[in-house]
Amino acid sequence: MAKDGTNRGGVRAGAGAKRKPLADKIADGNPGKHPLTVMEFKSAADLRGQDMPEPKEMLSAVQKNGKALPAADIFKSVWQWLSDRGCAHLVPPDTIERYAMSAARWIQCEEAITEYGFLAKHPTTGNAIASPYVTMANSFKCQTRADWAEIFQIVKENCAAGYSGDNPQDDLMERLLTARKGK
Repeated sequence: MAKDGTNRGGVRAGAGAKRKPLADKIADGNPGKHPLTVMEFKSAADLRGQDMPEPKEMLSAVQKNGKALPAADIFKSVWQWLSDRGCAHLVPPDTIERYAMSAARWIQCEEAITEYGFLAKHPTTGNAIASPYVTMANSFKCQTRADWAEIFQIVKENCAAGYSGDNPQDDLMERLLTARKGK
């Protein structure tokens, strides 16, 4: 408890050492001697895919500017990426939806910055101020990054081989850059 009587501090979400990826635990010989969950596939013929849940309607709702929100497309690409790696069943759909929505809002704010610029007019004084879209874009970018870190951590922790290569976060940057060109 702080001097002012408020209850602050304590354990924070995401604090502490990050969990070690499964591939690293196997390479080190499982130093903690905890039982490891390793997904081994005997043959591809025995595998059954999990159907992608339908994205919620809010992920593709028509926005005030008349464009459809691209969150459903982002949801589908992330789900496909996870499915290709055999981790789709480990990540809750709500987590993917949260990532897709914050990524879509980030793109939407960046499009608004492109359209309206970095400055806005103060409502009472009329002076130039920083555009509120810049602050919102930064906020959504941070949320998108945190959501993606959560998803990627699940993939890292459950992948028996180290992973490197393309991921939907790279596709998001491409989408953001093409949105600025007006395509």
